[in-house]
Amino acid sequence: MPRGYSGAGSAGAFRPPGDVSSGATREDPPVLHHQLWTANADLAKSCLQHTFVRGLADGSLPPEAFKRYVAQDVFFLDAFFRAYALAAARVTGDPERARTLHRLMGGTLEELRLHEEYAASLGIDIRRVRPYPCVQAYTDFLLRTAWHEGPGETVAAMTPCMRLYAWLGKALRAEAKPGNPYARWIEAYSSDAFESLARDLEGLVDRLCEDGPAVRDAYRYALQCEVEFFTAPL
Repeated sequence: MPRGYSGAGSAGAFRPPGDVSSGATREDPPVLHHQLWTANADLAKSCLQHTFVRGLADGSLPPEAFKRYVAQDVFFLDAFFRAYALAAARVTGDPERARTLHRLMGGTLEELRLHEEYAASLGIDIRRVRPYPCVQAYTDFLLRTAWHEGPGETVAAMTPCMRLYAWLGKALRAEAKPGNPYARWIEAYSSDAFESLARDLEGLVDRLCEDGPAVRDAYRYALQCEVEFFTAPL
C-alpha cells in the first residue's frame, strides 16, 4: 500500500461532468478504467472545487501561485515521461501497446514544451527548481512503481493525472470568460488531442491491469497526490 493511502472512498451519486463513456451496456459491468474513475469521484470533485482550480477558472489565481505551480509541474512532467519510458521498455512482444506508450510519451513532451514556454515567460529558471515534498513523493511513487511493478500497475498510477486534467479542462472551458489570463492552460487540457491521450492511457488500463487492491490503491493514491499538488503552490 502506498504511503499516505487512506482507503477507497465511495463515489456516491456523483457523476463528474465530462465523465468518460465506458462503452458498456446495461447488462455489462463497466470497464475497469471507468470503475476506477467513478470509485474515486470524491477526489476528482475535490480537485474541481479546489481554491487553485477555481482561481484558474475565473482568472483570480495569483500570478505567483501559478508561477510556483508551473515550476513544480516541469519537474513532475520530467518524471512522468520517464515512467512512460520504463513502462514501454517492459511491454515486450506487443508492438501496438508499445506504440501507444510512445505516443503518450510524445504527448508529455508537448506538455513539457508548453510549460517550458510558460517558465520562460514567467522568468523561471527550471534548472534551479527544487520539488515540494508532496511533488517529490508523487514522482517517487510513480518511478518506484514503474521500476518495481508491472506495466499494469504503472499505467494505473499514471492514468489519474491524464483523466483528471482532461476532465478539469473541459469543466473549466464550459465556464470560461473572455480575458482569463489562464485561457491557454484551459485550452490545452480541454483539447481533443489531450482527451485522445487520456483515452489511450485508459485503454491500456483495461488491457494491462488486473483488477485488485494494488491497482485500486495506486489509482487512488495518485489522485490524492493531485489534490496535494494543487494545494502546494498556494
